[in-house]
Amino acid sequence: MINPTLPPEKMSIRIINLRTGLSPYLLAGLLTLSPLCAIKATELPVIANSSATISLEQEYQLGRTWARLLRGRAPEYSDPLVVNYLEGLLWQLAANSQLQDHRLDLIVLDNPTLNAFAVPGGVVGINSGLLLGAKDEQELASVIAHELAHLSQRHYAQQLEESRRNTPLILAGILASIVLATADTQAGMAGISSSMAAGQQAGLNFSRRNEQEADRIGMLNLVNSGFDPFAMPRMFSRIQRSSRFLGQKPPEFLLTHPVTESRIADAQNRASQLPPPAYKPQRYDFQLLKKRIEVFYASDQQQLIKSYRESAADDALSSYGLAMALIKSGQYIQAQTTLENLPAKLRQHLYIRLTSAELALASGNVKQAIQQLNGLNDVYPDSYPVSQLYAKALAADNQFKKAASVLTRLSQQQPNNSYIWYELSEIRGQAGDTLGVHEARTEYFLLTGNTTKALRQIEFALREKNLSHSDIARLEERQREAESIRDEIKNAF
Repeated sequence: MINPTLPPEKMSIRIINLRTGLSPYLLAGLLTLSPLCAIKATELPVIANSSATISLEQEYQLGRTWARLLRGRAPEYSDPLVVNYLEGLLWQLAANSQLQDHRLDLIVLDNPTLNAFAVPGGVVGINSGLLLGAKDEQELASVIAHELAHLSQRHYAQQLEESRRNTPLILAGILASIVLATADTQAGMAGISSSMAAGQQAGLNFSRRNEQEADRIGMLNLVNSGFDPFAMPRMFSRIQRSSRFLGQKPPEFLLTHPVTESRIADAQNRASQLPPPAYKPQRYDFQLLKKRIEVFYASDQQQLIKSYRESAADDALSSYGLAMALIKSGQYIQAQTTLENLPAKLRQHLYIRLTSAELALASGNVKQAIQQLNGLNDVYPDSYPVSQLYAKALAADNQFKKAASVLTRLSQQQPNNSYIWYELSEIRGQAGDTLGVHEARTEYFLLTGNTTKALRQIEFALREKNLSHSDIARLEERQREAESIRDEIKNAF
């Protein structure tokens, strides 16, 4: 199966906790709701004086710096199927938002807890556990719509302006503390506390207003994207029940911002004032991916297999989960039989066909996998998950140059995908392309905030023999850009 985890180097240090003790906008959780009437985009509130503090371009650059640090310190959930699906959903909602700057950067974190957040400059973070916590795509979309509303209303700029007037709050101190918290939670939280202590209450009150606005506009954009506005109160209710009855530690934002009955009622009242959805549910996409994530995080695969078998007779989705669990446990013949017994219509779904190719690869049937993926690549030439798995199959068949060509095209389409650059560096090495290895590693290290290693890779590349003038010019230009990124990180913190 497609491995959703990154290499050990990226798996260092624990996940960043963005919801405990931080500025509520940076936490960007589902917070207080307020009454809502249907509004038009032209009736949205005007942000007063926010541009006087920080421009859109400054927000963008700050967000890219923050994203590099996050990628380098928190493990990403890099299953291409999941990432591709979430990117599609994000852009569907963004198209109906009030975003002025549509340069978005999605980071999917390898964390089974329910969480999502927005960072200035268009960075949206989603825990893989958000798909586990939501019942359907509409509930998942309600959370993302809320986060996009934070970005479209530039709540960061508003909060910075408020803090400039009322408190000595400095964003660099908070962001540095967030990064520190990934390595030492106590030290990080101490830094956050010292940065925010003087203006904590003023900042909290201001952020509550931001949250109310994000909830209100987020629900509007949810409807404009064709989703059911009632998905938001349903999601709130589900979160509330999970903390009461599932015996799990409640989601982090519930510890400081509990979901109350009145909040759920307000959301339902607000949803009743909006038009009915034009949503046409994708019956399988969300649910199939949810099964993949369930299998990935299951601590007892045999118990999961038993559970899936008990419900598989009446539920095709459980059958898919069973097949995934069987693949992960190495029971390939049974997994093949399970996939073949899925309903004919479901077997034609792209995710099932990719899973069949994953099974062929896992069981050593490389030629069969390549044959399957050749056909899929012809039909879906621009599909990220198809291309990624196709490259993996080609590499397994020692077709390293062709695999590198596939991943090079992917890297051009998704230059901010650190997983692609890491895989490309490995396959270029197997293809004997030493210069290409150094260049791919440079991009990987820049995306993960390790500018020292990135600059070292450029130095190695410049020492290669038989470099053309264009090679040298390209490398020297990238060296200057890497030095600029290094300086941006230093200046931000």
